[in-house]
Amino acid sequence: MTTDTETTVRTAVAAGADDMVAGLVEWLRIPSISGDPDHHPDVRRSAEHLAQALRDTGFPTVEVWETAGLPTVFAEWPSDDASAPTALVYGHHDVQPVTPLELWEHPPFEPTIDGDRLHARGAADDKGQVWFHTLGVRAHLAATGRTSPAVNLKLVVEGEEESGSPHFAALLKEKADRLAADVVVVSDTGMWSRETPTVCVGMRGMTDGQLDLRGPSGDVHSGSFGGAIRNPLTELARLLAALHDDAGHVTIDGFYDGVVELTDEERALIAKLPYDEQAWLVNARSDTTYGERGFTTLERVWARPTAEVNGVWGGYTGAGHKTIVASEGHAKVSFRLVPGQEPGDIQRKFETWLGTVVPPGIEWAMTWYGPGVRPCVTPLDHPALQAVTRSMAAAFGTDVLYTREGGSGPEADLQDVTGAPVVFLGISLPEDGWHAPNEKVDVSLLLKGAEAAAHLWADLARSLPR
Repeated sequence: MTTDTETTVRTAVAAGADDMVAGLVEWLRIPSISGDPDHHPDVRRSAEHLAQALRDTGFPTVEVWETAGLPTVFAEWPSDDASAPTALVYGHHDVQPVTPLELWEHPPFEPTIDGDRLHARGAADDKGQVWFHTLGVRAHLAATGRTSPAVNLKLVVEGEEESGSPHFAALLKEKADRLAADVVVVSDTGMWSRETPTVCVGMRGMTDGQLDLRGPSGDVHSGSFGGAIRNPLTELARLLAALHDDAGHVTIDGFYDGVVELTDEERALIAKLPYDEQAWLVNARSDTTYGERGFTTLERVWARPTAEVNGVWGGYTGAGHKTIVASEGHAKVSFRLVPGQEPGDIQRKFETWLGTVVPPGIEWAMTWYGPGVRPCVTPLDHPALQAVTRSMAAAFGTDVLYTREGGSGPEADLQDVTGAPVVFLGISLPEDGWHAPNEKVDVSLLLKGAEAAAHLWADLARSLPR
C-alpha cells in the first residue's frame, strides 16, 4: 500500500524529471576521460559543471578540490536540526575511454534518448547515478516541507576513479575533518534487475601489477641455443599455469589466511536471487562457468578471492616465423580480495611465491600499480543498511534483496577515514554496458534512484544514533 509520503515523493520526482534529464544530458556531453591526458581539461570542465549544478540545487557550500592529479567536487548542505546525523554521498565524474568507436550505435558524447534509455558514456557509470541526487534532495525537501535536509548532507565526487583513484586516499586524509560523517552512501553500483531491486552490501578489494621475466641478455637463435638455456616465455607459461590447482584454488602460500567465510545466512540470501546461469553466461560472453570448487558462481565473483592473468606478451609476434629464444617475457596480473585480506600482504606473499617458483637462469621483477584497494562489507544488521533497504523498497514498491559486487573501488578508504559504515544506493542494470560500447541507463530507474534518495535522508535521520 502506497503511503502519503511515497506519493508526495513520487509526485515531486515526476515534476522535476524533465529538468533532471536535461541537466544530465549536458553533463554527459563533456568527455571527462581521466585515463587520457588529452581529456584532462575536460575532466576539469566536468568538475566545474557539476559544482554549478549543485549550487543551483541549493547546496550552500560547493568547492572544487585540487589534487596532484584531477579535481574532486565537494558539496555540503547542513541540516537545521543541530543533532542530525551526517550522510556523505560518494560518486565519480570521470568516465572510461570509448574505443573502439565503431562499435557504438550512437556517438558516446552525444547523448541519445531512445524510448526510456539514455545512451552515452557515463550515463550509468557514474554521472547518471550522481546526478539523480540533485533531484532526490529536492524531492526530499518537498515531501518533508523542510528548507534543509533532515541529515547534514555532503557529497564527494572524484575525478580519477576510472584511473584507479591514485590521489583519492591522500585527499581523504587531507580533508578528513570536512568529510566527517555517520554513514557513507556510495552511488556507484547497480541492481540485480529491473524486476528484482537489490542493495549491494560489499565489494572486493584489488591489487594488480606487471611481472617481468628475463633470460638471455638478448634474443638468441633457437637452433643454436634452444633446449640448452632457460626460455623466459616457457617459464612464464609454467609459472602462470601454476597459480591455480585443479580445484581452482590459488596456490600462493598463505593466500587464504584470514579470509572471512560467508555465513549460512549470507549464502541463503545469495541463493534467493533469481539466478539464471545461461543469462549470466551471456553477459560473461562465455559458454560455461568455472572456478573454485565448493562455491556457486555468485559466491565466487562476490565473496571469494581470485588471481587472474590480464595479459601476456614477449618474443616475436609478427608475421611469419622468427625462431628465437626470447630474452624477456611479461604478464599483467591482478588479485581480487575479500574481507580478511590486505593488498600489501598479498603483494608480499606473491613475491615470496615468485621467489620459490622462478628457476635459476631467470631474473624476475614485480611492479605493483599502487598500494591496492581494500575490500569492504556492510553488516546485514546495520541500521544504515536497513534504512537504504526500506528506501529502495518504498521507491520500487517491492521487497529488496541483497547482492555483492566483484569489482573494486575506494570504499574501504572512505570507511577508514570517516570511521563510518559504507552503504550502497545504485540503480544501474547489468546490461547497462559499464566500460563497454553503447553504455546506457534507463531514465525510469534514475527517477527511482531519486525517490530512494529522497526517502533515505528522512529515514537515516530517524534511524541513526544521535
